[in-house]
Amino acid sequence: MSSKTKAVVVLGDQLDLNNPALLANPPKLADVLMVESPVESTVVWVHKVRIALFLSAMRHFAQELRNAGYTVHYRSLGDTGQHSLATEVANLCKQHGYTSIDMAEPGEWRLEQDFLTLAKSENIKLRMLEDSHYLCSRAEFAKWASGYKQMRMEYFYREMRKRTGVLMEGAEPAGGKWNFDADNRSAFPKAGPGDITPPAFFEPDEITQTVFAEVEANFPGHPGTLKNFAWPVTRQQALKALDAFIENRFVNFGTYQDAMWTNTPFGWHSLVSSAINLHLLHPLEVIEKAEAAYRAGKVDVASAEGFIRQILGWREFMRGVYWLDMPKMREDNHLQAKLDLPKWFWTGNTHMNCLKDSIGQTLDYGYAHHIQRLMVIGNFALLAGLVPQQVEDWFLAVYVDAVEWVELPNVAGMALFANGGRFTSKPYIASGAYIKRMSNYCAGCKYNPAEKTGDKACPFTTLYWGFLDQHEKMLSANPRTGLMAKNIARLDEAQRQALRQKVADTFKNLEQL
Repeated sequence: MSSKTKAVVVLGDQLDLNNPALLANPPKLADVLMVESPVESTVVWVHKVRIALFLSAMRHFAQELRNAGYTVHYRSLGDTGQHSLATEVANLCKQHGYTSIDMAEPGEWRLEQDFLTLAKSENIKLRMLEDSHYLCSRAEFAKWASGYKQMRMEYFYREMRKRTGVLMEGAEPAGGKWNFDADNRSAFPKAGPGDITPPAFFEPDEITQTVFAEVEANFPGHPGTLKNFAWPVTRQQALKALDAFIENRFVNFGTYQDAMWTNTPFGWHSLVSSAINLHLLHPLEVIEKAEAAYRAGKVDVASAEGFIRQILGWREFMRGVYWLDMPKMREDNHLQAKLDLPKWFWTGNTHMNCLKDSIGQTLDYGYAHHIQRLMVIGNFALLAGLVPQQVEDWFLAVYVDAVEWVELPNVAGMALFANGGRFTSKPYIASGAYIKRMSNYCAGCKYNPAEKTGDKACPFTTLYWGFLDQHEKMLSANPRTGLMAKNIARLDEAQRQALRQKVADTFKNLEQL
């Protein structure tokens, strides 16, 4: 039994000494509880790299807590059996005599409910503290959202810029515009991306190597491979990764952030999202370093604004709508999609080069950038009418930076239009022509992106036109998609029948595409 009656619970995505529960409870007041629950790695069929990243980062942080003077009761995979995380915390409280728990509010609705249930059933005093890792609290976002019939990230982002003073010149935005998205959409040159400065990666240390062995032993059938693992697992590594991006890669990030190229998994991207989501980096320090690079003339305003918008705007916005709309968001299926996820989502074995490359690198590294996720994988899932919950589970399973509060609204709301445009102004759909424009994926592919019917028709193009046909009324009523609807209206009845037959054949043969 401990001499203390209070414990601090630190979850696997709250690895920060400035965690508000830790700041409120120095070592003399409370002990720390950390749990590796196998259940958390099997809620969905989690990628081995994602499991290894969380476990390694947690074990490194437990050492950091001990160095700071805390008594840490840590339950690793071999200690917990098949207990849920909350159940194992309850067991630890009984074992050591803790009657109260402090913790930062969880990032996942399910876990929050689990801990609220635990507190009630075990008669434990539970205090959830507002997580200072974010720049907009749940309450502040809900208050902002109450003023809008339709939530839009752009309006929220401008408010955040004004509130924080980031990229501002007095009352005006730096560079004279709030948003430079139109300047950040270039494809790589036709000859290819050329030499790209590699990101900072880190050789796995003894702790991480031990984690690898345990992941292989406990989750042998899970997707992915650990052979390419090199993600930051400590704050020191995360800071090095951030600095390496700012100094060596940021300069070309903005221009080519949407570009895709075969066997180019990282492009000019920062690769710090997993570190931010584990709380190894605070979003504000990342934003400040990006703005400092702009102020020093190292990057142009378009690159700086595009990067900062993803963190200060979209990231905070996603968290806000997640907590505003859960648990309904998880069940939404506005378009009544009903087809099962093809098996090749777990192997990458498809004839479509774009999906073969995007899914293949996902399985190799646990990573794909936002356009690969949204406009290749998500676009296909939307056009093919795949069940949203199956797609959401896949995205949560395979990416190292996937935590439900950010993954679910991005997939359900933005990629799949599953909530009917609750915070997006249109479905994000595109034909094979977009993929051809932004990549080299179409070169040598079995399919022709210019054809929507016929033997060589690109499934993206076929399904895009099929989506227009099926949802013509909805798209016609939306000013942002009205032109798309006019295009489908130009097809005569014979052309429409041929298209519908090709769409039906494509749906029937999803597994063979």
